Amino acid sequence: MTPSKASKRWFGRMPAARPCSVHWVTPKRTSSRASTRRPKGRSWRRNRGASVTCGPSCLHEFEAQKNHEVNEFRAKMRAFCEETAQERQMLPWQQWMEYSFPCELEPCCSPCGFGRVKSKNKKKIFINVKFDACDESFMVQQDPQDLPVALMRSALKKKAAVFPTLRQEPQDYTLQVNGRWEFIYGKHPMCQFKYIFSCLRNGENPYLTMVHHSAIHKYQEEQGRMCSQLYKSRSLSRPPPLPLKKNTSSLWSIREPFYIHLLQGSRVNAGEGMKLVVQAGLFHGSELLCKVMTTSEVSVCSEPLWDQKLEFDINVADLPRMSRLCFALYAVIEKAKKPRGTKKKNKKADCPIAWVNTMVFDYKDQLKTGEFLLSTWPSVPDKSDLLNPMGTVEKNPNVDSAAGLLIRFPNIRPHPLYYPPLDKLSGDMEKNGDATVATKEEYLKLKEIMDNKNSTEFFEDEKELLWKLRTEVRDRFHESLSKLLLVTKWNRHEDVVQMVSLLRNWPDLPAIHALELLDYSFPDPAVRSFTIACLRKLSDDELLQYLIQLVQVLKYESYLDCDLTTFLLERALSNWRIGHFLFWHLRSEIHVASVSLRFGLILEAYCRGNIHHIRLLTKQNEALGKMKALSDFVKSGSQKMTADDLKLCIRQESYLEALSDLLSPLNPSISLADICADKCRFMNSKMKPLWLMYNSGAQGDTVGIIFKNGDDLRQDMLTLQMIQLMENLWKREGLDLRMLPYGCLSTGNKMGLIEVVKNSDTIANIQRNSSNSAATAAFNKDALLNWLKSKNPEDKLDPAIEEFTLSCAGYCVATYVLGIGDRHNDNIMIRETGQLFHIDFGHILGNFKRKLGINRERVPFILTYDFVHVIQQGRTNNSEKFERFREYCERAYKILCRNAMLFVNLFAMMKAAGLPELTSFKDIQYLKDSLALGKSEEEALKNFKVKFNEALRESWKTKVNWMMHSLAKDNRP
Repeated sequence: MTPSKASKRWFGRMPAARPCSVHWVTPKRTSSRASTRRPKGRSWRRNRGASVTCGPSCLHEFEAQKNHEVNEFRAKMRAFCEETAQERQMLPWQQWMEYSFPCELEPCCSPCGFGRVKSKNKKKIFINVKFDACDESFMVQQDPQDLPVALMRSALKKKAAVFPTLRQEPQDYTLQVNGRWEFIYGKHPMCQFKYIFSCLRNGENPYLTMVHHSAIHKYQEEQGRMCSQLYKSRSLSRPPPLPLKKNTSSLWSIREPFYIHLLQGSRVNAGEGMKLVVQAGLFHGSELLCKVMTTSEVSVCSEPLWDQKLEFDINVADLPRMSRLCFALYAVIEKAKKPRGTKKKNKKADCPIAWVNTMVFDYKDQLKTGEFLLSTWPSVPDKSDLLNPMGTVEKNPNVDSAAGLLIRFPNIRPHPLYYPPLDKLSGDMEKNGDATVATKEEYLKLKEIMDNKNSTEFFEDEKELLWKLRTEVRDRFHESLSKLLLVTKWNRHEDVVQMVSLLRNWPDLPAIHALELLDYSFPDPAVRSFTIACLRKLSDDELLQYLIQLVQVLKYESYLDCDLTTFLLERALSNWRIGHFLFWHLRSEIHVASVSLRFGLILEAYCRGNIHHIRLLTKQNEALGKMKALSDFVKSGSQKMTADDLKLCIRQESYLEALSDLLSPLNPSISLADICADKCRFMNSKMKPLWLMYNSGAQGDTVGIIFKNGDDLRQDMLTLQMIQLMENLWKREGLDLRMLPYGCLSTGNKMGLIEVVKNSDTIANIQRNSSNSAATAAFNKDALLNWLKSKNPEDKLDPAIEEFTLSCAGYCVATYVLGIGDRHNDNIMIRETGQLFHIDFGHILGNFKRKLGINRERVPFILTYDFVHVIQQGRTNNSEKFERFREYCERAYKILCRNAMLFVNLFAMMKAAGLPELTSFKDIQYLKDSLALGKSEEEALKNFKVKFNEALRESWKTKVNWMMHSLAKDNRP
């Protein structure tokens, strides 16, 4: 069938959907290229295959593992993902659109606090609508609260008046944002779509295209044919069932102590004159199940021999299912003897060398037996705890260089022992110890414990009360499930049975509380299964909001096949946008040895279930490879590079082809069509970031991205995610503070992309350009207001000042709550519209910069007098405007305090990321304090008012800091 002219035009905006195979290659190999088509409609390049570079883990390496767990996981996920892909192609049109082009919506249904647009909310807006099959466009007036179908009906009516044709219905079309893979459809008011919302807020006319459904159907059919050809010859049979468990005795009947043999070490590197020791501890999450065992000291050598039995103070019957055996290898240095007469005893210094963890049960629930060579991970020198139960249970893949420990699990019985399936147990053990009814005093004490949101540590009497009244907790305080789990005695299998039984009838938790249970402190399979069941209620937008954290807590999973992995793949394969960001969050950490296998296997599974997406991801990966090559060249220092040299490189055919015709990894709705070599440059900061400009294909608009090579962008990603979350929470309560959480994405090892915010400048540049002296620039209070006046003449000035006021309030609250440091005037920017925003988040959670031992930042947040001067419109007596600004701040802060636990839980989930300023619960204490967790709203607001006044009173210190920064950075002739 020959596609119609209309469908050909529309396909110019779509990816080439050619049959392709999945190739996984290491970075050294050349990956075949795949191309998306430019919105302008250039010819498609035929591509025989698509490849996605995924770092160390690739197909032949998976197969070379000869690991039964890997093989079974791959077989199960392949069947699951390929079946999902085939089911997706059979979806009705509307559901297929929801997968391929999910609506990008604002959290509220109507614009809130629009400033300049507020008075126009009830008026109609002008929308430019063109039809895909012709070049003519029509200007249509429409109420922004109308549904998309109303706009399409108006456009068809207007077209029919000019070009009488066959009768057409609005149901035959879908609205597309010009130049983007973004569609406007469904039962949402038009003003809730992010694109329309943005146009309304900025006083711009939206530009849309009416696309006929036949074109979309053809694209869907072509994808279906591609999947059918690929899967036709494959058997989608499920992997073989696990072998029957033939143990003749119950694990819970074995009242013998659990023990292991530590045999010897290998490749141990330590200094002479030391003794080598191994510590071994049994953990369930963060809980130590019994006393830590320590080996005897042996002399230093490459292959130290212990051959020692380590018997733990816990019976085999009481080993929880997720028991984790943690080892630490360290050297002991005998300190020099002190002179006689000193009372202090000689002490030994521990020098940590390595650590490693392994599970006591295998992935099939069987208690391990036999010998295991554990390849260890190097210890962190300044870490106080030798054992690392939070660390991975994967062995170090660098077996040739890592120290090893050879251990042996005993054959306790002549047959395999399995952990009993709790869902098939008789009710006798579950009923044992049913909770009693609480007395009035006990209930009041229980309520007091539950109301204390700031504490996860309990006295023994509190633990006993919580466990005694566990059914009361379920019935009255079900959202505090985590507290009950923390006091459960996981080293008593009778208590474990009762907890799991109680969990079966536990009411579902809201996501804010369910997220907390994905921490490594809660490893029990029943708990994690319950948690994922609660998270299934998350909308796609909510899931995207928390996706960074959900990927990080994958690192806590002990086995490849887990509910969280299946859940993420399931949602990624039902929403193309979720799949895009899941791919990049996994891909960006594929170089991390401890997760490379797990993340590589999940990436493989996703690509098998989304063959047509590989082409687009491959193109993005190829472009990033070229960007890194350009960056390396700029940073090489072999010769003095100029911007012209960079432009010359980009114009080379291989670079021009690779850097054009792709979707932006920052936002897959945006097409990066032609790279504008003449507008590209590199920045003068230490890492020489590339500044790349693209034609986006929409009304001649350009899109800018910054490529950074050498900086870890994950902390910036986290901070911007939190700012986005704050904005969503505020908007849901009718408060739009004009935040600007620009795009930021880590794409690899210290590598990533940042969105360019056009028509903006730093406060420092504005101040420097308005003054003849760098020393006085920071103290010129009129500089900002004069700059805004120059960009917003006449009646545009008041809306710009309102924009500044709202955004300044939002960032004052956000930077205070998140403890964002290094807030000099080069890290605060302002758009020509008046919108203020912060950049570069290298210091968070109160980790403020110090110089010569002196704290350079002595204010809770930045609120200088030149900011106040703008807010008051340049009039010192305009206190009404400033009080309104104060009210915005206080209202925003109260909203965040009401959602404090969500922020605390999300930050806690990021401990697995390994960010230098977020490694333990101690780092999150700043957040708990700034959000006044555990205090009443009145107390919290009172504390914030003190901080607000302090920021205003001490703002002169900020100006001095800015002056010093400007003097150091001033490079004017």
